[in-house]
Amino acid sequence: MLNFVGVNSAIMEMQEPFDIEINGVEYSVFPDEKDTYTIFKDGKEYVQIIKDTETSWLKLNPETGLPMFGMDEEVNLIGAEILKTE
Repeated sequence: MLNFVGVNSAIMEMQEPFDIEINGVEYSVFPDEKDTYTIFKDGKEYVQIIKDTETSWLKLNPETGLPMFGMDEEVNLIGAEILKTE
C-alpha cells in the first residue's frame, strides 16, 4: 500500500497564481518554489524573482536561473506586494 500523506501535504501547500497592481500596472504572479515567483506583465512572461531578505528581491537570470545581484526598484515593489498577500 502506498503512503500519500507527504504528497497530499505538499499539494496543499502549493499556492495558486494571483494578480497584483502597482502604479496602475497589473502583474500576474505564479508561485514556483519557496520564495520564488514567475511574474507576467501584459500577458507575457516578464521576470522570475526570488526573495533575498525581508525587503530585497532579486531577478533570476532567464538562462541560468541564478540570482542577478543589483538594485531593481520594480522587482522590490513586486516583492513587497507579494508579501502583503501572505
